[in-house]
Amino acid sequence: MADVYAPLRANVGMMGQILGDTMREHLGEAFLDKVEQIRQLAKQSRRGDESAREQMLALLTALPDEELAPFAKAFNQFLNLANIAEQFHTISRNCDELVCVPDPVEQLLGRILGGKVDADAMLETLQTLDIDLVLTAHPTEISRRTLIQKYSAVVDCLQEMENPLLTEQEHKSVMLRLRQLIAQIWHTNEIRAERPTPVDEARWGLSTIETSLWQAIPDFLRQLNDKVEERTGVQLATDIAPVRFSSWMGGDRDGNPFVTAKVTAEVLDRNRHAAARLYLKDIVELVNELSMEQANAELMALNPDSREPYRDVLRGLRQKLRNTIDYLNARIEGHQPEVSRDSIIWEDADIREPLQLLYRSLCDCGMRLIANGLLLDILRRLACFGIHMLRLDIRQDAGRHCDVIAELTRYLGMGDYAHWEEHEKQAFLLRELANRRPLIPVSWQPSDEVAEVLKTCRLVASQPQQALGSYVISMASHPSDVLAVLLLLKESGCSYPIRVVPLFETLDDLNQAASCIQALLDIDWYRGYTKGMQEVMIGYSDSAKDAGVMAAAWAQYCAQEQLVKVCRKAGVKLNLFHGRGGTIGRGGGPAHQAILSQPPGSVDGRIRVTEQGEMIRFKFGLPKLAVQSLALYTSAVLEATLLPPPEPKQAWRECMQRLAEDSVLAYRGIVREEPQFVPYFRSATPEVELGKLPLGSRPAKRRVDGGIESLRAIPWIFAWSQNRLMLPAWLGAGEALKAAADRGDMPLLKEMERDWPFFNTRISMLEMVYSKAEPNLASYYEQCLVPSELHGLGKKLRQRLALGIEAVLELTGSDSLMAHTPWNRESVRLRNPYIDPLNFLQTELLARTRKEETPSAPVQLALMLTIAGVAAGMRNTG
Repeated sequence: MADVYAPLRANVGMMGQILGDTMREHLGEAFLDKVEQIRQLAKQSRRGDESAREQMLALLTALPDEELAPFAKAFNQFLNLANIAEQFHTISRNCDELVCVPDPVEQLLGRILGGKVDADAMLETLQTLDIDLVLTAHPTEISRRTLIQKYSAVVDCLQEMENPLLTEQEHKSVMLRLRQLIAQIWHTNEIRAERPTPVDEARWGLSTIETSLWQAIPDFLRQLNDKVEERTGVQLATDIAPVRFSSWMGGDRDGNPFVTAKVTAEVLDRNRHAAARLYLKDIVELVNELSMEQANAELMALNPDSREPYRDVLRGLRQKLRNTIDYLNARIEGHQPEVSRDSIIWEDADIREPLQLLYRSLCDCGMRLIANGLLLDILRRLACFGIHMLRLDIRQDAGRHCDVIAELTRYLGMGDYAHWEEHEKQAFLLRELANRRPLIPVSWQPSDEVAEVLKTCRLVASQPQQALGSYVISMASHPSDVLAVLLLLKESGCSYPIRVVPLFETLDDLNQAASCIQALLDIDWYRGYTKGMQEVMIGYSDSAKDAGVMAAAWAQYCAQEQLVKVCRKAGVKLNLFHGRGGTIGRGGGPAHQAILSQPPGSVDGRIRVTEQGEMIRFKFGLPKLAVQSLALYTSAVLEATLLPPPEPKQAWRECMQRLAEDSVLAYRGIVREEPQFVPYFRSATPEVELGKLPLGSRPAKRRVDGGIESLRAIPWIFAWSQNRLMLPAWLGAGEALKAAADRGDMPLLKEMERDWPFFNTRISMLEMVYSKAEPNLASYYEQCLVPSELHGLGKKLRQRLALGIEAVLELTGSDSLMAHTPWNRESVRLRNPYIDPLNFLQTELLARTRKEETPSAPVQLALMLTIAGVAAGMRNTG
């Protein structure tokens, strides 16, 4: 059998050799020999050679200070290049059938139109599909933006080299460019000098759209249209937008003191500015293309004597876009320019209507082929991105809104809102929502924190509705949490009904979510406000941190089922917003599989999902990759709507409930009740050191003085992925499966794994995590960094890991993990010899930095590089 991974390995080997040549030129032959020796010893150590491991450790611990950072950088950059090669392999001409599955939309249309669903129902669902991908900047994207751009250029080179018609000279030119790029990458500092600001994060999000999604959206829709037209004879509408994009970058102020109303205002202007620039570029190109003279009566009526009627319209549009860019530049610089509304682009219709006029004219005059070129691309970009590029969500903690109203009621002599019962709060809020007089006195001087919340509400009120997505309330648990926001927005002069979205994130909150929404929808005033649509956000990160992945997953599933019933009964459509992270411990994993494993009825043609941190780059960083990801999302939501999964059997529910109860006890028994757990965690992982890395704009903790409970879910998981134990993504699950097997439930578990998408996905995710866990490396961290009196806990944790792996293998009937996903297994295998040395070096550097009061700059830099390298190797780290 042919080696299907040979092209991938060839690209990895070629780029590794170029990186080696670059290092040789910069640091000499002896350094390169040492790097290669350690790499070979790491491979031998993987195969169980103890003497190779000892030699490798001796070489690592003997590295002089001046070689620490270059060594970490060498392995780090090799892993980044391996990521690029792997990313490229999935869109390569040489991609194999194990990796590049057939087009998901093509497959789905075959199944749907094969008799199960009629074409009209499919077309109607497709036309109204509403998939909202919410880009969030979380501190998991290690790579700097300048490096990400160079990585994209490397992919372009790999793509060119696949062209069989390249001449020898052209091949040499591409190789020269590839060598130059890898040298640039090597000589660029990977670690940011300073922590990014929220505005920096927002600009990073915009760069993904500019470099990839701007092209991918019309490409995807053209491919989708062709497939639908082939099977139904119907063309998709020009304004179809099954996938749209929102953002939390610059709007998420939950626990981030650096996101202020001023910052959010700047980000909104920058989003609009980026869109205007991209539309201007498109319109300039369109002016060159649409040189035709023949036009319909509607277009000619604008200027009967025109010889270039299309260009006349486009030139006016071009000038308005230039004016818009000038206006927004002035705003970003802090000025408040005055402009006449009709001289700039103020709303989507200002671009859409003139372009649709041109489209109709071309079609009427027999030039549909021309109309369906760049002009249609621009119309479809407009349907997806609008003039604001990304709809910005606002997120704030429920407690902050409570503080505002409590401070106000105390000032007004009405008592302390914070101490009122829930029914009293609701009565007060509903009374004030119906009252026409202002509640907030002009003379009131609130505290700084309260003033900031009010400034944000006033900013929301001042924005056009299309610029904003939802107002998300984190740690929501009562109807008053939603009503409080609505009152503050009303008092700030908000004239349109923004979606106010409670986020249920702890286990208790998930269990109470349906009763909270039921209570809200029982309020006549509120049900009228919703206009028939209720959005609810399901938290994956904090629920898993609170209860472990198995119990959290079941609570999320049950909450969704109950919310569907509550909303159906109230005659309100439910839109579920899934707050997933990149890693399995935060609800991550393949999006297609995740959507199809949701409860029946919960994906009814619409869904919102967060795309976080480095996963944005892995899914959408290249136009062809982005087209694949868009196809996966569209086909999954279409399938979940038209061919929903079956209701789980009662026996499955009861078994899953027992698994959840057993797993939460096992999880909390360690994380909450084991007195040695926190000291072990802080010693055995680089949790403390991670807080010093300039990764994201948000602090690692909600409270500086807090413990594990205040630690954010991302650094919590990031830390455990660094020492390779991956604990948050499996703790509790294996123990529950083992207990079920001991009860004699194995035949039932096997049936659930085979026939229930929810359970199958859960087990598949566990397999992936277990395959990435490295108990021997975690044990080495323990030996070097953890006080001996805590070693017993480490041994217990590794025993729990082994027990879980054994339970999953018994359930799947496999001899090895991920036997049914060889591509994922090969991906892990390819990286290990490069991640392992970074782990061993990281352990050495952590030991050094913890002994010294002020570690040297080379040691600190090298430590940061090992953290970046391990994250690159593990990929979905947060």
